[in-house]
Amino acid sequence: MADETRSTATAGEVSGDRPDRGGDRRGPRPGGPGGPGGREGGRKYFRRKKVCKFCVEKIESINYKDYRLLGQFVAESGKIVPRRLTGVCMPHQRRLSTAIKQARNIALLPFAGRAS
Repeated sequence: MADETRSTATAGEVSGDRPDRGGDRRGPRPGGPGGPGGREGGRKYFRRKKVCKFCVEKIESINYKDYRLLGQFVAESGKIVPRRLTGVCMPHQRRLSTAIKQARNIALLPFAGRAS
């Protein structure tokens, strides 16, 4: 009877540390050294550096009346697309955003996208 009342827990189980759930005892991560889904030692794909369209085509001024050009930098929702997605340099992005805002004010570009 005295044996039945005694706990058979070991010192590791008392502190809550179970041998199958240790922090350092996990195996290697699923991605391996190349990251998630990557190959060993190689890159999954090559991402080309984005270049400024205005610098490449040597466009000096961004005109607010050129709504077709400005429309490329406005998302369907009506938001101005950020630099990190378009690759436009900072001075041209500033001019682009002011031109888009001017074109919106005279109704060449919409403020918001289509309501669905």
